[in-house]
Amino acid sequence: MSMKSLAGALGESLGSSLTVRMSGGWSALPLKHGPSLRLGSIFQTMVPTGYGKLQEDRLAMVDLGGKGDASSLQNGYRQEAPHADGRRILERTSRSSLTLTDCGDGGCSEAEPMLAEWRLSGEDASDEQEEDEQEAAGPGASNMPKESPLAMTLQIVVPFLLAGFGTVSAGMVLDIVQHWDAFTKITEIFILVPALLGLKGNLEMTLASRLSTAVNVGKMDSPIEKWNLIIGNLALKQVQATVVGFLAAVAAVVLGWIPEGKFQMSHAVLLCSSSVATAFIASMLQGIIMVGVIVGSKKTGINPDNVATPIAASFGDLITLAILAWISQGLYSCLDSHPYVSSLVCAAFMSLTPLWMVISSKHPASRTLLYSGWEPVITAMVISSIGGLILDKTLSNPSMAGIVVYTPVVSGIGGNLVAIQSSRISTHLHFHCAPGEVPDEAKGCYFPCRTFCGSGANHRSAQVLLLLAIPGHLIFLCTIHLMKSGHTTLTPIFMSVYLAAALLQVLLLLCIADWMVHSMWRSGKDPDSFSIPYLTALGDLLGTALLALSFYFLWLIGDRDSDVGD
Repeated sequence: MSMKSLAGALGESLGSSLTVRMSGGWSALPLKHGPSLRLGSIFQTMVPTGYGKLQEDRLAMVDLGGKGDASSLQNGYRQEAPHADGRRILERTSRSSLTLTDCGDGGCSEAEPMLAEWRLSGEDASDEQEEDEQEAAGPGASNMPKESPLAMTLQIVVPFLLAGFGTVSAGMVLDIVQHWDAFTKITEIFILVPALLGLKGNLEMTLASRLSTAVNVGKMDSPIEKWNLIIGNLALKQVQATVVGFLAAVAAVVLGWIPEGKFQMSHAVLLCSSSVATAFIASMLQGIIMVGVIVGSKKTGINPDNVATPIAASFGDLITLAILAWISQGLYSCLDSHPYVSSLVCAAFMSLTPLWMVISSKHPASRTLLYSGWEPVITAMVISSIGGLILDKTLSNPSMAGIVVYTPVVSGIGGNLVAIQSSRISTHLHFHCAPGEVPDEAKGCYFPCRTFCGSGANHRSAQVLLLLAIPGHLIFLCTIHLMKSGHTTLTPIFMSVYLAAALLQVLLLLCIADWMVHSMWRSGKDPDSFSIPYLTALGDLLGTALLALSFYFLWLIGDRDSDVGD
């Protein structure tokens, strides 16, 4: 199959105008006219040219590998002797494919589901490294696609704003439901809020980061390989969501009731039922959405590292909080008349866990994580629960009533930004380093200037993400004010203190992400599975703590406005 016919078939399947690099240069494939054509043109302005070329080269490699053809690539890679080029293409195609037998013995490390091509013997690895170095020296022969700061910013801004408005909506919902009977009578539900909202970082963003890396390193070019990754990861996510939901309820009981010496079994069962049901339903809905975003990003040529994690959080907070409020209030309303309902709900969702475990264990990409991926998820849940305890204790003070509407915004925005950076650093390491090895600039003791000072792609992204924090929070503050939500007037002193806390949170998270991702990679762990849960949980804890300190500082200096929104 020629490149032109293959590109034409791909363009027809998308149903929009795509730009495909042919041997003679760039040419447009007008497939449909009208709005779809204009929409395609808009997307083309946001897509760096390297990603389109990269997808074409991968399709060429798969096509040539399948036929056993020894012809050389026409675009992007240097020309070699026909027999050498065909052999190299076949070797790379076979190495970059994760078959059903990979990791079958369960002896793989956490990084290997995304890194099958690095499992090379000594001579092969040396030959591969030499070929990569020679490719890098040639014109236009770069494995990692280039993207300009403008293209990166355009790809980040839209999903970032979408995710921000999702957190604003979640804050407004929390401001309303805090007066419901279930939340006023069982205040420990507030401890569940950060832990369950943190599932988007523990599970959804981790899934988005893993699949984004899989797309960028060519692991989803084969349909069979793609669906093996998707089904296995979705089943794994359901197992983790159910277990984390149950443990979050246990943590809420421990942190909320035992220190005060009060314990009521019916309330404990209601907490478990609400938490498990919310985690299960929200995780399934968001997982399906996330897969659609990843597959759509791959087809349109947009770098999924820039858009997947923010979109994973866009409606995640709102969906999770709405489900939690609805289920909690429903179970509370029948607590006296039908006390057994809560137990049945909890048992029904817990009974599905063995099924998801069986499905997840059938797929090699998720089998290893089924046994080794619990540490970051459970630790992150505990960290988020501590943030929930801070929120619960803060809301018990009437002078701090205004914090509730801003907590999901600050925690969510910081988590969204640091998840983008973590995913980008992880993809960079997958491209350029073997597990256990880090770039020269990441060796030695860490210092904060290393994160922001430099001209590399990760330095530029850290700078862009830090600069997005201030205008982003200003937009969300104005949105909350215009919607007449919250309990605090936007005075200059309030906005200054609020923005300082938000900027400090993002600054700390980006520095921690740079150190953590490289440290995990050095230790042989896959950052896509291990770093984001920790980082988003730290975002919840830092956001809630800094926001509480900000409101306490405002209360000390006399800014005690609490009449807005009532």
